[in-house]
Amino acid sequence: MKNLLGTGVALVTPFNPDLSIDIGALKRIVNFCIEGNVDYLVILGTTGESATLTSAEKQIVIDVVVQENAGRLPLVIGIGGNNTKLVTEEIQQTNLKDFVAVLSVSPYYNKPTQEGIYRHYKTLAQASEKPVILYNVPGRTGSNIEPETVLRLARDCSNIVGIKEASGDMIQLKKLINILPPDFLVISGDDFTALPTVLEGGVGVISVLGQGLPNEFSRMIKLGLQGEEKEAYALHNSMLGGMRLSFQEGNPAGIKSVLQVQGLCGPTVRLPLVEASPKLKIHIEEFLRTISKINA
Repeated sequence: MKNLLGTGVALVTPFNPDLSIDIGALKRIVNFCIEGNVDYLVILGTTGESATLTSAEKQIVIDVVVQENAGRLPLVIGIGGNNTKLVTEEIQQTNLKDFVAVLSVSPYYNKPTQEGIYRHYKTLAQASEKPVILYNVPGRTGSNIEPETVLRLARDCSNIVGIKEASGDMIQLKKLINILPPDFLVISGDDFTALPTVLEGGVGVISVLGQGLPNEFSRMIKLGLQGEEKEAYALHNSMLGGMRLSFQEGNPAGIKSVLQVQGLCGPTVRLPLVEASPKLKIHIEEFLRTISKINA
């Protein structure tokens, strides 16, 4: 899966003020990311507010992104949930021909055991015609995919090819990199630890802020993969404030505010999320002015 090395971005789903999907904005963001040299696009994940989208709306997002991307970058689709049977059916019913992989979040709310997580993913792997990437985000799911469970899945399921690791736990991340087969993809799912992950041997990131700062983020990851640690950390440090601001009032409210300042989409999110506060928007504007001067 060499086409999933480097910087992937978890695309937002832009909404109009009436909460309908803003198709024009979605097209702008796709092109902004491609022109910013990211390596692949991820749709219908947490950042895409997939939990609030109907099946028909998900299909709109798929159609728009596939058409606008026009084969320029690899595409990954998020299909996950806490009902194994329903997730399996969604994978089987979705036309995956334009996607290189399925990203599937670990079951949330139920808090399954490691055996439950293993059986969940094994069932999805058997149902999917495309490679599957595990997604570990304990802060949202309430449970952690232990490294031993990832190793077991990597050994037993040939089409489970990687993990998006968003625990933020560098000790766990190092263990994953050390025990997993060399060709198993360890991808950072956390902007703050993206560069450290790459420097430890990970293959890249699926980023939130990367769609707001595609040039900077993709260059940081490329430098990290090349071992240019000093220059990569200079970029990391320049974006650190933006990372904090993007998540300060929750995702994707923060990144939508970043994109709004850049004229790419509006700030609207769907309940129970609310858009970024006026105070946060002021800080985001200040950050973007600062980083544009740094990179001028």
